[in-house]
Amino acid sequence: MKLKNKLILSGAATMAALFLGMNANAARMDMVDVSNNNGYMSTAEYVSMRNEFGVKALTVKISEGTTFKDGYAASNIANGQAAGLYVNGYHFAHYKTKAQAIVEADFAGKTAKAAGLPVGAVLATDVESAEEQGILSQAANDRNNAAFMKEIQKFGYRADIYTSGSWANNKMTIKGKTGWVAGYPYVMSGQKWYTNNNAWQWSGAAHFRISYGDFDVSQLYTDYYTAGQKSTVKPTDKGAVKANNQKANKNTFRPYASAKWVKETKTYTLKTAVKLHTGASTSSSAITIMPAGTTVKTDQAIIQGGYRWVRQPRFYGYGYLATGSASNTLEYVNSGVTHTYYTVKSGDSWWTIAQRNGLSMTTLASQNGKSIYNTIYPGQRLVVR
Repeated sequence: MKLKNKLILSGAATMAALFLGMNANAARMDMVDVSNNNGYMSTAEYVSMRNEFGVKALTVKISEGTTFKDGYAASNIANGQAAGLYVNGYHFAHYKTKAQAIVEADFAGKTAKAAGLPVGAVLATDVESAEEQGILSQAANDRNNAAFMKEIQKFGYRADIYTSGSWANNKMTIKGKTGWVAGYPYVMSGQKWYTNNNAWQWSGAAHFRISYGDFDVSQLYTDYYTAGQKSTVKPTDKGAVKANNQKANKNTFRPYASAKWVKETKTYTLKTAVKLHTGASTSSSAITIMPAGTTVKTDQAIIQGGYRWVRQPRFYGYGYLATGSASNTLEYVNSGVTHTYYTVKSGDSWWTIAQRNGLSMTTLASQNGKSIYNTIYPGQRLVVR
């Protein structure tokens, strides 16, 4: 779950300083979610998160599609419960039809039962795949999500939807007092985000004292993710909780650095029809709509506004097109460069694939427009050469 909606505001540094100084509206680390990317997490780590950072709830990755079962789900559930946290789960969705959604819900429910997720916990559907739900209408996604959530309740779990702020009430409907929404602003300026929803995931790069790597953390606005399971365990070091939350906010809500154009001479062949804009912004006017199969030669590229843009020299000036989201540079176009691909299999990780192909994990992830903390799933194609 690494979705980023970046907010660019004027006077960013001043507002960040005011926000951090007051700390009245500092985003809290109420809930953390973990998956196989975080590796084995001990009870001691969850106790530290609770006592020193104020974490109340844990949401564990359970499954993905119809074949992937997170190998760490059972230990994360057991160790999180032992630490006194409210424990929930989530399923990464690949469904594109109502029938597929029901099949995935059955798979997720059975996998959650086998991993020990307690009845009454939330089992959310994580809907963020650009290649799957991203190409569907809002009505189709609403229909599919409703089918998944109705089916998951048959296993005794409570349902919810996780998605990005840019998709909420755009790609799918997220009603008030529902939903777990991700949005990573660079500057808070004192306001709260997604207060009408159950939870706001505000960072994908939080650090905990005795745990390795980056973690997704969320602030809770309702008791939906802490209901149905009793816990009387409270943080033991309130001073540390305040200081650690301040530090996490400072590291996350940093002033926005202006993006820069870089030289990139490439030839792209469009996989689908794409708008050519007058500027590198989705709000800029469209020059034309280029049909699938069009060859586009570019000279520069930039990442801004949540997208990766390329510039096309034209007879009069330039045209601009988005090649995909900032974290997925191959969403809409194929480069003319020939690549070697590897199809992810069950049990694979960034490390095993990188080792097999003589790469470092960070190199493998970056050349696929991702980080080593992004989830990979069976059937996904990765560039390895």
